[in-house]
Amino acid sequence: MQRRIAVTAALVMVALAACGSPSEPSAGGTLPIPTPAPAVTPTAAPTPTFVEPSSSPTPTPVQPSASPAKPKPTVGKPISCTGKIAQTKPAASGAGPGGSLVKTGSPAVALTFDDGPDPVNTPKILDALQQCGVKATFCVVGFRARDNPGLIARIAAEGHTLCNHSWQHLFDLAKRDDAYIRKDLENTNKMILRAAPPGARVAYFRAPGGNFTTKLVKIASDLGMKSIYWHVDPRDWESAKFGKGTAMVNHIIAAVERDVRPGSIVLSHDNGKPDTIVAYRTLLPWLKARFTLIALPDAPDPPPSPAPATPLP
Repeated sequence: MQRRIAVTAALVMVALAACGSPSEPSAGGTLPIPTPAPAVTPTAAPTPTFVEPSSSPTPTPVQPSASPAKPKPTVGKPISCTGKIAQTKPAASGAGPGGSLVKTGSPAVALTFDDGPDPVNTPKILDALQQCGVKATFCVVGFRARDNPGLIARIAAEGHTLCNHSWQHLFDLAKRDDAYIRKDLENTNKMILRAAPPGARVAYFRAPGGNFTTKLVKIASDLGMKSIYWHVDPRDWESAKFGKGTAMVNHIIAAVERDVRPGSIVLSHDNGKPDTIVAYRTLLPWLKARFTLIALPDAPDPPPSPAPATPLP
């Protein structure tokens, strides 16, 4: 019995030794010597590369496609100037300051446009006049004629009449000495005719602000020009009183329709006056239905007919 117990104990001891941790010594043995890990030489961490962002990302290249068609320029709706309406107003009357003219001398009405040429507004009024088959008179400023020769050429080529409105629109031009006035008007005519087609004439003069005097009318006449004032003035320049935009457009239309008469010379402005151009899209059909619209004739007056010869006895 004691022998059996001893054997059993011995077997238990062997089993316990077999289940021991590898890091622990086995019964009667020594600790295992671990194999050293290979040495690793440390290296410095790489310095990061910093790329400064650009203000806008680089666009991804795109294969070019066919160019889109250019949009057609927009134009105003064509003006219809047809029909006739009888009018019964009396003929225009009166005379302008200094002996200047306010009437055409016939039942026809003359539209006049001052202070241009304007590179924005003058082409628009020329287009409107062309659509209605109407000729007008353009009183142009000398330095603007110099700066816009193509518009002077177009005005003359389309059958409108050219009028001298002084070199720089001095309201006190009539107060200058005779030599200054003559030089002013001569230089303006030279600049107009330089741009106009061959054979064009400057047959009329309008004083800035209509400030005519007998002296001014006489100097213009010496240079071959008639002085024209106006019979109808819608005051399209007076925006401080009549407003801008729709208010001014409605005022211009109402004033012209109220005041125009057979033989009237109508004053308007194309330079810097877009509301005037809009108003004439309504006025042109209204006027053409009631009046004959003309450009002031640019030919000199015919010489007086000679008196009939006295028959010989």
